[in-house]
Amino acid sequence: MFRRHMLMLAGGAVLLAPLAAAAAAPIEIGFPIPLSGPTALYGVPVLKGAELAVSEINAKGGVLGRKLELLPRDSKADADEAVRLARELIIKDNVNFLVGTLTSAEAPAVSTVAKENKIVFIAPTSETTRLTDPQHIHPYVFRATSNTDVEGLASAQLMARWKNVKTVATMSPDYAYGRDVTAAFVRDLKKLRPDIKIVDEEWPKLGQPDFTPFITAQMSKRPDAIYCSLFAGDFATFAKEAEPLGYFKAIGNRFIDSGAVGSTDEAKALGNDYPVGILVNTFDPVIWTGSPEPPAHKQYIAALQRFTHQKYPSALSIQGYIAIEALADGITKARSIDSDKVSKALIGMTFDTPIGARSFSVKSHETFSPEFWGVMVKEAAYPFVVMKDPKLLPTRAQLIAALGANPFAVAGNPN
Repeated sequence: MFRRHMLMLAGGAVLLAPLAAAAAAPIEIGFPIPLSGPTALYGVPVLKGAELAVSEINAKGGVLGRKLELLPRDSKADADEAVRLARELIIKDNVNFLVGTLTSAEAPAVSTVAKENKIVFIAPTSETTRLTDPQHIHPYVFRATSNTDVEGLASAQLMARWKNVKTVATMSPDYAYGRDVTAAFVRDLKKLRPDIKIVDEEWPKLGQPDFTPFITAQMSKRPDAIYCSLFAGDFATFAKEAEPLGYFKAIGNRFIDSGAVGSTDEAKALGNDYPVGILVNTFDPVIWTGSPEPPAHKQYIAALQRFTHQKYPSALSIQGYIAIEALADGITKARSIDSDKVSKALIGMTFDTPIGARSFSVKSHETFSPEFWGVMVKEAAYPFVVMKDPKLLPTRAQLIAALGANPFAVAGNPN
């Protein structure tokens, strides 16, 4: 009798073992992101931020008692490669969720894969409105960053402040992000300053190896100021070629760039070649000058410094960090890793970040995040240029006024 009882217990233990193992299996997150080429300047630190978030969450016991596991892949900033990797991660690796992509070419393409496979996908940096507009929105796509309407509005507001500017030229990459953000900038600038004339538009391709023809063509138009949306390695190449030609001097440094080139990444990459005095944006100032630094941001930067072993870590890392934190909060709220349940939990959800609370719009599943703007200056305390007194733009009130409605409003609560 005793032997039979022990055999029954042993058999039960054998049956329970795979169930316990399954319950303890990690929650896997596919993470296609550019890890090579010019855009790796932004892609690699986005991944580092995601890895930091995963390490912190796992150190606290994970989510629903399970560890998170990232499966990063090099998308090379190529939409076709990002799609191939996303499908492979879903079908072969059986990931539970997708987070990642960098550019506005990759994210909409991967969003289609997410829709086909009914798997939640959070884009940490892609800003084209085409990702979540009425024609492309679906239950599984979310954006953890700003969009081109927000950036275009902020850029136009800043350009409009220069009362002596009457002619403006633009320099933007010839793909979804560049086209969308430039259109938004021009549209909003015409509303704010109908007296300003657009005298030139240059459209170098993403990854353009030589910007000299575009620079000289634009200088021949003699604009008073320039709006630009080049970013990452493209901006570094552009700036190094433009400075010796007197490009920035010719416009008195009245140059606005919305491609997050106010980042520590760009400042360190360019060093003494960075055009001092230009007005730019960043996801995260990292080095806080001017107003007091929020305690949560100070804590985050200290953790990022330890994690990356860098005194001056990346400004892009916060986007990977925020995307993973948002996903983890969604899973916790849903009490499930089922994408349908997590999607419902994410829609309208407000979550904390090191730079303030963010909410996913009920209508378009995006955060409409403002970004930090400021003039890049040299300060003796730092070995590269830094952003002077960074300010978040546009304000919530300005955004709602521009959109004509509150994107976060829900039934019964219009605020």
